[in-house]
Amino acid sequence: MVLVTGGSGLVGKELIIQLLATGKQVRAIYNKTPLPDFHSSSVQQFQCDILDVVGLEQAMQGIEQVYHCAAIVTFDPKRRKELFKINVEGTANVVNAALDGGIKKMVHVSSVAALGRVGKNEPVTETMEWDENADNSNYSHSKYLGEMEVWRGTGEGLNAVIVNPVIILGDGDWEKGSGKIFKNIYEEFPWYSEGVNGFVDVRDAARAMIQLMESDISNQRFILSAVDKSYRDVFDLIAAAFGKPSPTKKTTPLLAQLVWRAEAIKAFFSGKEPLVTRETATTALARMNFDNGKLKKFLPEFNYRPIEQTITDICASLQQKLNSH
Repeated sequence: MVLVTGGSGLVGKELIIQLLATGKQVRAIYNKTPLPDFHSSSVQQFQCDILDVVGLEQAMQGIEQVYHCAAIVTFDPKRRKELFKINVEGTANVVNAALDGGIKKMVHVSSVAALGRVGKNEPVTETMEWDENADNSNYSHSKYLGEMEVWRGTGEGLNAVIVNPVIILGDGDWEKGSGKIFKNIYEEFPWYSEGVNGFVDVRDAARAMIQLMESDISNQRFILSAVDKSYRDVFDLIAAAFGKPSPTKKTTPLLAQLVWRAEAIKAFFSGKEPLVTRETATTALARMNFDNGKLKKFLPEFNYRPIEQTITDICASLQQKLNSH
């Protein structure tokens, strides 16, 4: 029996689909959003907040492997407290429950954000040291501290592997996370940025996690990234797949500063989460490169699918959902 936390999230859902395909029995924790129907008697839904220590202990009963996917991704400064509660305290609770429950192995979903900032023209690798003085976001900090809880667990005898995915693309809710990119392009959002980031298909991220779990690899962390691409190129691929015009207006640093400040004022009065924050504006313009070689060394047979295929598949699936509504 395998436990998945964050079962209703993008990674959690895909992970469950793939685990079921391998014949695993899955117990999936969700907090507010119930899981979709997997049409399988091999999935147990288990409602539990990862801040609920007793609930977690119950969830771990009869479990051998844990995939910890539950987390909050937000760059809204107003949600800082909640961010640290879930991503740090919640992870500490999962680690403690896994130690108490005698779990054989855990795979923890962190983020490349936990690796901290790099110098110019330097690729991000797994060996990077966290720099407290760098301009790290609250989200980065929360994921870094969450990782520290997992490393603490390994010091206390937990067998664990950490994955650090880049931007995960998948056919999920396009109202949040990376799904918003697809929604914006579908609605003919006119702006693009020359910033560069890493991208990975959720199907590949889940496949890598399962292969790491089933291997004898332990106490290691792995960047999960298929390719580094400019946002402009990604936007163009999505626009082409949807049959929409490509964005034509370039975002400059000055413009980005004006936008996030205007959004902050708007959010202050509306009480809604800002569409753009200082952190997301900075990220959109940064040129990040990720070294994905370590996973290849440990799993030589593993290959990522091309981003063109990922985007074509996601757009086709989203288009199908839109047509059926």
